[in-house]
Parts: sequence; C-alpha cells; structure tokens
Amino acid sequence: MPYFRKSTLRILGTRCRSNNPTYATRSYAVVSPLIISQAPPPSALPGCLSLLDKTILTALSKNGNNRNPSLKRLLSETIENAGVVLDVSLPYESRPSEARRPKFALSNEKSKANDPNDILLVAHTMQDGSDHKVMVSSGFALNAPSPREGESLILTYTPLSATAAQGKKSSGSFVITGSGDSLSLHPVSSVVSSLAKPDLLLLSCRLSKGAVNTLPTSPYLVHSDTSIRVHFVMNDKPADPGWTPWIGRTWRKWVSGKIDGYRDFAGNETKPGTYDNLSHLLFTPPSTPDSHGGPIIDEESGAVVGVVLGTRIDANRITGAQGWGVPAETIYEMFSLPGLEGKK
Repeated sequence: MPYFRKSTLRILGTRCRSNNPTYATRSYAVVSPLIISQAPPPSALPGCLSLLDKTILTALSKNGNNRNPSLKRLLSETIENAGVVLDVSLPYESRPSEARRPKFALSNEKSKANDPNDILLVAHTMQDGSDHKVMVSSGFALNAPSPREGESLILTYTPLSATAAQGKKSSGSFVITGSGDSLSLHPVSSVVSSLAKPDLLLLSCRLSKGAVNTLPTSPYLVHSDTSIRVHFVMNDKPADPGWTPWIGRTWRKWVSGKIDGYRDFAGNETKPGTYDNLSHLLFTPPSTPDSHGGPIIDEESGAVVGVVLGTRIDANRITGAQGWGVPAETIYEMFSLPGLEGKK
C-alpha cells in the first residue's frame, strides 16, 4: 500500500498511516520475548496522498452525518459480540469444485478485467481536520448469509482497538473491491462476531452484485509440509516476477509456500490428530503486512485452511522469520454446527 507521505505506522500486522510526523517502528507478533523490528520508511514529500488514501478519505467525507457506523461503534460491537455464534452454519468445503476454487493465475494487464475477485481490502479510517489515519488489511467473503438481510459476511484480521476514534473525529470502515484506479468502497454495517485472541472480525457489508467471490473454507487441519498458496500484497512492485497490479495501485501475487507446523498459545509445538490446542499455524515464506487477514489456501484442494495474522520468529529455533496465522477451524467457532441452526 502506498505510504502516507509524513509517517507510516504498522500495528500488529496491519498497516496504519498517519500524518503525525513522528515515526513508530513496526513489530512482529510473537509468542516469545523475541521481537523483530524494522526501521521506519524513508520520508517523502509532505501533503502527498496515495490514490487509495484519497479515495478512502473522500468516501469518509461523503459518509457525513454518521449515516454509517463510526469506529467507536464498531469497536463497541467487537467487544459486545466477542465469541458470538451466528444462527447459520458455514459449509464444510474441504474438496470444493473447480468452479469454487480461487484462480491462482493472474493477468499481467493493468485492466485485469478477467481476474477473479477473490480477495479484498478492509480499511479503517479516522479524520479530525487535517489529521487522519488509515489502517488497511486483507479480507475475504464467506459462503454464509449475514444476519443483516441483503449483506455479505467478510472475514478480516484487525486489532480494531488500535483504531478507536475519540472525540469529534470522523471515522468509519470500508470494504474495498476493484482493481487499479477503479475502486469501489462499501461501508461496513456492523461487526456481527469477533474472536479476541486472534483478532478476527466478522463484518457485515452490503456489496454490489459480483463485487467479490466467496471462498470455500475447510475446518480440517492440514499436515506439515502441505503445499499452500498465500495472497501477498505489496505497496511497490517487487523485483521478482509474477506480481500483478491490484487495488489502489498496489501489487498482488499468489505466493507458493508450505505449512511449517502448529503451536499452542504458550508457543509449544503441537500436531494435528492429537488433543493439543493448535492455536497458531506457521508457514513459509513470511507474509507481507497488507496480506494479513487474507486466506491460506491448500494448493491441492483449493480450500481455505488458515488465515494470515502476521510474521513471527521462534526464540527457541533457528528457522528465522515465519508466516503466522490461525487454522481455518477457528473461523467455524463463529458459526453454528450444520443441522443445529435455529436451535439455540
């Protein structure tokens, strides 16, 4: 994502831009005292905004009179609806049909008219006069109905408490679809459920028809060394091949990788097929910041088997930085079991 020209703040795997001239370092989430930090980005011309930031702030200004929920209200819903189980089920799609699988081959053309809309961006923004912040992460739509009629369910990862608007600030959240300079911003209506420990949010949003495809999800754990694809997002085009232009002049790529293993909340190694708590999923290569909230796909089946949360390093090993996420079975904690819908 293009950096805001005065400073950039990265918070827990998402990217938060502010026009406060003070830099803050970015830290990787870990389950140990060891944390990786990176130097702040180079300074750029003051007063310059990226296309994405301009579009988001324009949408926020049009959202006047509090017609859509503020960040303060969304944060309140995040807390109130923590652990809420929806009265609908999420289908088990461990072996989706070819038509349901995400397409990993992307067009190199800027128009990208034929590229699938499998992944989207979620932006949380606030503005108070000339002061503003924009936090961006990835997300994807789930194949389940929203409690709000006519709306879609969007899963994303965001520590929303870091964005809570105070005072008279104008604020809101948007689901962003499209490609290149052609963007569509859809205001988030509500947070219908959330999981506090992994900071997963289940958002409800009214999307235009065909704006995004739902992804098939699987509650079943995959074993170590399983080949995966992870949707990476970058602000500037990397030197390696395969990157294609995406939303707001960002760059995207379905990167090949593998599952490295699982950890419990204490950081101990765990394995599928046991009674261990498999709270964390580790994979390589390490993810990029704006990829957080996006899906981890089993390359063979095409099903979502995890959600990207960030990058971490294990203090007790010499493996270096690894991608960090949660298994897709975690998503199902927010949905009723099949056959038990409406039986609360």
